[in-house]
Amino acid sequence: MNLKAIVAQGLRKVFGGVVAVDNVSFAVEEKEIFGFLGPNGAGKTTTINILTTLTRPSAGRAEVGGYDVVESPDRVREIIGLAPQELTVDDELTGLENIMLQAALYHVPREEARRRAREILELFELERFANKKVETYSGGMKKRLELGCTLIHDPKILFLDEPTLGLDVQTRAAIWSYIKRLVEERDVTVFMTTHYMDEADSLCDRIAIIDRGMIRAIDSPYNLKSALNGDIIELEISGPDGFSAQSLKALPGVVDIVPRKDLLVVKALRGEETLPTIVSELVKQGVGVRRVEMKRPTLDEVFLELTGKKLRDIEESREDAMRRRMTIRRMRS
Repeated sequence: MNLKAIVAQGLRKVFGGVVAVDNVSFAVEEKEIFGFLGPNGAGKTTTINILTTLTRPSAGRAEVGGYDVVESPDRVREIIGLAPQELTVDDELTGLENIMLQAALYHVPREEARRRAREILELFELERFANKKVETYSGGMKKRLELGCTLIHDPKILFLDEPTLGLDVQTRAAIWSYIKRLVEERDVTVFMTTHYMDEADSLCDRIAIIDRGMIRAIDSPYNLKSALNGDIIELEISGPDGFSAQSLKALPGVVDIVPRKDLLVVKALRGEETLPTIVSELVKQGVGVRRVEMKRPTLDEVFLELTGKKLRDIEESREDAMRRRMTIRRMRS
C-alpha cells in the first residue's frame, strides 16, 4: 500500500470572520513536486501553516507522513523541513554556523551534523563561503542557504513557501535545479507555493490552483492546459462606442471571448484559421486592431478560465505588498 505523503480533507481556517481556507482537500504522492498556485491572499501560506503545525485548522483534518497535524504535531515536525517566505538565516553567523545551529535544534549528533553540513554546502555550491558571515551573501546565496538549513535533519517532506520570491531569473533557474535534485537524489517530497506561472509549469508534477481560499482545479500542468481545448488569441483594439465583443462569438471556431479594457482575449479552435475571420469582422465593425498575438494555452490562461482574471493582474493587499517588499529588501541587503 502506497502511503500518501500529505493528505488534506476539508481544511478550513477562519481568522476573525475572514475565511482564509475554505474546504480544501487534496493528496500528495511520495516523491512528488506538488504546487499550490494562486495570488497573494488566496490561502497558500495558511495551508502550509496548517500542514506544518504552525496553525490549527478551524475544521477538517490533515496528515503529513501518516501523522495527524493536530494530534501528533511533534512527529510531523520531525519529518518535515520548512523554508518560509521570510528569510530566517542569521546574518551575524556564517553559513556553516547557521546550518549547525539548525542541526542543534533538531538534536542531530555533532559529528553527523558536520558531515551533513559539508554535503549541503556542496549541494548548494556554498562551500567556498561556509565561513563567511551571511551578511556578505547575495540574495540568491541566502535563499540557497535557507533551503540547505531545512535539510540538516534529513526530512522526507519539504515545504517551500514562495521559494524564489524576489530572485532574478538566473538564480530562480538555479533554485529549480536544486529542488529537482532533492527529489531525484534524496527521494524528497516537495510541497511548494508560488505565484510564478513558469515556476509551476517547469517544476511541478501536479498543481492545485487556489483562489479565495478554494481549490479550483488539480492536475498536471499539461492536462490543465490541454483542458482549454483551443488556442489563445490576444487582440489589442481601439473600438467605437457601442462595440460589443460578444458579437464575435457567432464566428466559426470562436469558443469564448473575455474583453479586458483595450484587449480581447479569444479562445478559438484552430486559431490560425479563425484569426483572419476575427480580424476581418473587427475591421468591418470599425474596430482598429493595433496588435495581434496567438499562442498555445498557458497556465495564465488556465487561471483566467477558472477565475475570470489573470494572476499577474490581481492586486496585492497592503499587508501582502508590505511583507513582500520587506522580504525582497532583506534578500538584497
